[in-house]
Amino acid sequence: MPAKTALVTGASSGIGEATALKLHDLGYTVYGAARRTDRLQDLAERGIRPLTMDVTDDDSMRAGIEKITAETGRIDVLVNNAGYGSYGALEDVLLDEARRQFEVNVFGALRLTQLALPHMRAQRSGTVVNITSMGGKIHTPLGGWYHGTKFALEALSDCLRLEVRPFGIDVVVVEPGGIATEWGAIAADKLEKSSTDGAYAAQATAVASSLRSEANAKRNSPPSVIADVIGKAVTARRPKTRYATGFGARPLIALRRLLPDRAFDTVISRAVGMPR
Repeated sequence: MPAKTALVTGASSGIGEATALKLHDLGYTVYGAARRTDRLQDLAERGIRPLTMDVTDDDSMRAGIEKITAETGRIDVLVNNAGYGSYGALEDVLLDEARRQFEVNVFGALRLTQLALPHMRAQRSGTVVNITSMGGKIHTPLGGWYHGTKFALEALSDCLRLEVRPFGIDVVVVEPGGIATEWGAIAADKLEKSSTDGAYAAQATAVASSLRSEANAKRNSPPSVIADVIGKAVTARRPKTRYATGFGARPLIALRRLLPDRAFDTVISRAVGMPR
């Protein structure tokens, strides 16, 4: 039997890079996708096949899936990891940016899934791994558009799981907590660009500072923690539907379940230093 094949989006750094390496170590033929293949050279030197792909470009995604299936004849694992955090007050963020956040984090992932599913159905097997976030279960101030994408991806994953189960396909959600990646700094940059000059300036300053602090926090988990969970999920005979892992993910999700809305709002607002 030929080696199983995996596609990992957003593979140029962080969770995607660590996941590509993990699946390669597990014996998969791994395609690492990113918009810029020059950032995939280190992975290529370690046996990962670089793939140019923009998850907001349908032709790019079609070409990627066609290349994988032409070269290997199959696709067994799709890890939808590409995404970013766009922070800013809901009133301030331009709708073009809000739409882009959904295009990358939601529609890109689901469109790529649509393209991979016919091959998985033909095989009667496959695993779709959607990287959401603990932010798909909790909320923070000035993160509405980002949280909206992650809540949406959680719901879509649940519906998809029911639809594809009869074809032997698993759908797994991975909910990272605090991970040592570029995510926090990018979110802070977006926030400062959108909301530091208007009515929400004081809140934006506080939350941006918190995001940068979290991005640099030594307690954050390394990306390999998420990669290990993904490796465990795709090799399990019956994987869990959800894996919450990484710094703070489990306790914060549990706290959200336990506390009334306003009580949780207070806890989160204090945690990020929101002005009173």
